[in-house]
Amino acid sequence: MALVVAQEVPTSSSMAVPHGPAGVGEARHRMREQLRRGGVAESVIDDAVLVLSELLSNACKHGRPLGGALAGDGDVRAAWRVDADGRLIVEVTDGGGPTRPAPATPSVTAHGGRGLNIITALCEDWGVRDHVDGEVTVWVVVHGDVHDPDAGHRRDDFASRVAAPPVSSLPGLGLADAFDDLD
Repeated sequence: MALVVAQEVPTSSSMAVPHGPAGVGEARHRMREQLRRGGVAESVIDDAVLVLSELLSNACKHGRPLGGALAGDGDVRAAWRVDADGRLIVEVTDGGGPTRPAPATPSVTAHGGRGLNIITALCEDWGVRDHVDGEVTVWVVVHGDVHDPDAGHRRDDFASRVAAPPVSSLPGLGLADAFDDLD
């Protein structure tokens, strides 16, 4: 007979992340480790880590560091928690920026602009909270109940929700065109 000891995800976890790409990996690692210890389904953890990466990347690209520091010198704040209802919530707070976070409609060939669309497709809900001091928090409900045995199965149809149009539907672009530069 095996003895199973239930562990709970810490009520909350918050960390300062350098304003730039340096701290994203550390934040992802810490989140993955804590959620695993808390017994969260691996598919939910994968989604949460992707969401955290997108939010941190957006905060560093579009937002200022906290506390009025110069870009690259300060921090942004990453936080995640499982609330009393079992909802996994991820938040990233930065010092605000010139634009509001909003999903974009990038071209098929664009190198970015899909992050919030990916978050919308993967998660239950998301939004933006403005603070009096100019800080901005983007929050995401990654999953509504991490204790549900089917947690994380929403991703089954993810590809159909975010798929690019087929190359054949793009005027003037055929398969042969992709190989023109390989001479």
